[in-house]
Amino acid sequence: MQRLNGNAPIPEAFRGGIVALGNFDGVHAGHQAVIGRALEIARARGVPTLVATFDPHPVRHFQPDAAPFRLTTLDQRQRYLAEMGVDAMVVFSFGAELASVTADDFVTRWLGGHLGVTGVVTGEDFTFGKGRGGNISVLRALGTALGISCEAVGPVCDANGAISSSRIREALQAGDCETATRLLTRPFAVEGPVMHGDKNGRKLGFPTANIDMGSYLRPLYGIYAVRGLLHDGRRVDGAANIGIRPSFDPPKEILEPHFFDFKEDLYGKTLEIEFVHFLRPEKKFDSLDDLIEQIARDCEAARVILGICPSGD
Repeated sequence: MQRLNGNAPIPEAFRGGIVALGNFDGVHAGHQAVIGRALEIARARGVPTLVATFDPHPVRHFQPDAAPFRLTTLDQRQRYLAEMGVDAMVVFSFGAELASVTADDFVTRWLGGHLGVTGVVTGEDFTFGKGRGGNISVLRALGTALGISCEAVGPVCDANGAISSSRIREALQAGDCETATRLLTRPFAVEGPVMHGDKNGRKLGFPTANIDMGSYLRPLYGIYAVRGLLHDGRRVDGAANIGIRPSFDPPKEILEPHFFDFKEDLYGKTLEIEFVHFLRPEKKFDSLDDLIEQIARDCEAARVILGICPSGD
């Protein structure tokens, strides 16, 4: 699957396609319904399936000081979309230019011009254009004149209402990995390169791979049972701390996974860490011995959660 620039005309091979239009941060169950419908229409017509997304997220443009909130990187989104069978991910670079584009201009010059689409599928509540002047009714009216079909997909709901990125963020901020996993249809995962750290974990007997959280949403600080996807495709199990490490000075926010029975050098390698289960909140310990004992208990608890026999059994 290719990644295309939506701010300029896309290659001819992808023109005439059906585009799923939205932010799609998370590519959760609700997003998958919109994308799935675009795939159905495109396959029936024998044309490419495109998924359009915005980066940076429009919120980052209008609220530059907003706390980190992303559920996925572009690389992760691209992989998830490829697994669904999408032909191309079209990335609209959102800045001052796009923020000033009217709804009329976005449909005619961007969707009809840059992308050359013949159909659009979006969620019922999607808005676009300067001042959020466009919605599905506007999209249909403008699209019809250009020969672009338009379809809105209703929300995917569970017993607690519509599945949304906001609900997933709330679940993660409460340490509820299980709900986030169910709504996403996979665990929330943080991807990034392993950095050199203070090597405190190694000194304590539990070496960790330090990863910067970047623009990702911060889950509830604490200890988690996790799974790691290594650069070479292997999966490893472990326990991770996400937080400011209150037992060490100075406090420094970091994601620190420790992988069980693993001794390889990972510096500079890119890892993906899946959050499986929240074990406990972050805590400051009176002594390093107390901390070491608690880490050992955390690792045993994570082994049980992940279905691994405790060491020595």
